[in-house]
Amino acid sequence: MSGGAASAVRLPSAASGAGRWPVLALLSLAIAGSYYEYDSIAPIADFLRADRGFTQAQIGMLNAVFSIPNIFLALLGGVLIDRYGPARVATWTAALCLVGAALTAIGSPYAVMVTGRLIFGVAEEALFIALLAGLAQWFSGGGTALAMALFFSFARVGSYAADTSPGWAHALYAHGWRLPLWLAAAATAASFAAALVYRVFDGRARSAGRLPPAAAAAERITWSDLVSFDLSYWYILALNILFAAVFFPFRSTFAIEYFQDAKGLTLQQAGLANSWVFFAAIFATPLFGFLADRFGRRSLMMMIGTLLMPLVFLILGTTSWSLWISTALMGISFSVVPAVIWPSTAMLVEPRRLGTALGLVNLLQNLLLAVSNVTAGWLADRAHAGPAHPSGYDAMLWYFGLVSLVAFVSVALLWRRESGPCGHGLEKTRQPALGALSIGGPLAGSE
Repeated sequence: MSGGAASAVRLPSAASGAGRWPVLALLSLAIAGSYYEYDSIAPIADFLRADRGFTQAQIGMLNAVFSIPNIFLALLGGVLIDRYGPARVATWTAALCLVGAALTAIGSPYAVMVTGRLIFGVAEEALFIALLAGLAQWFSGGGTALAMALFFSFARVGSYAADTSPGWAHALYAHGWRLPLWLAAAATAASFAAALVYRVFDGRARSAGRLPPAAAAAERITWSDLVSFDLSYWYILALNILFAAVFFPFRSTFAIEYFQDAKGLTLQQAGLANSWVFFAAIFATPLFGFLADRFGRRSLMMMIGTLLMPLVFLILGTTSWSLWISTALMGISFSVVPAVIWPSTAMLVEPRRLGTALGLVNLLQNLLLAVSNVTAGWLADRAHAGPAHPSGYDAMLWYFGLVSLVAFVSVALLWRRESGPCGHGLEKTRQPALGALSIGGPLAGSE
């Protein structure tokens, strides 16, 4: 390129307000596409059962296998990002997500579909971490909280689009399970394209000195440090992993099928009802994050949000109330807890050990996500849940309700501790340190 042509190209600048927003748009498109793929199983669950004879446990495994590798690889994504940079890792992992999505869409035999979900799961977790780390770099000069809130909101857009796809992509669903999965693969292709463009922007800006120098290698993890974490950290860790073990297996795996069998909804109606959980979070998550920064009371907010979850399953299992009541309560819960829990975790751990702390959360969260998906499917199979026996879902609802009740106990203990002399300022008004967030899980964006 000639000197005159080069001077005409204006690269996005991490230091300028205008230059950062196109990068935010690219990162948001990348995460939205991957979230669409993750949530593509629930809308076709009934097809998989009716057309291919899958058991509930097999359907649960399609999302459980997403989490299984990350039990062991939870910290690897952060290490790769520290070594190679977020833009490179985002490109690599987005490409692997596309491969996994394509294998899932091929989908026959069952082992191919499971392998596709496994590959997608390995890559998507690292992709999320890379995108979040890149976001922190581009917005290091300010506006990080707003950028993260918008980033998370666009992740919800992907999930909302997947849940409503039986309506707006009805022509594809009319042909069975495979075409909707190819549509999801197309969403991951858009995610990969956005990651490629982001890498070009990032590389040019870095070579031009418009991004800060790469961070020093992360401090080596010392597992003996875990014993000195404050008790409040263990309370919030329990909340994080238990809340995720309830919300994601129900909403992303079994909810649409349950709404069809037990509540008599069509596929389109069930998908729409399920989608409103994420639709509410698109707008409400930034609002609750702002309220937490403005007024404090973070552990109290998490306690109220978590209490709504056992109420959701109590209402679903024991009443004939409108489905929109439980949907609204779950939407509020999922807007409040993720908006507050990650910044609060950062306030409970000293910065030099934040990576270890969040890595442990991520590891245990993926473990319980896998266990919870398989357990819920096993309970439904054992009780012969289905359209001919909708009460068979009761055991699954009780399981989710009891786990969410334990999550409420953990956050109640957190609120009690943080309201006393051993508190870390969660109940006070102050900005949490967001810049250190380089590792995350389904609640920050997830899965």
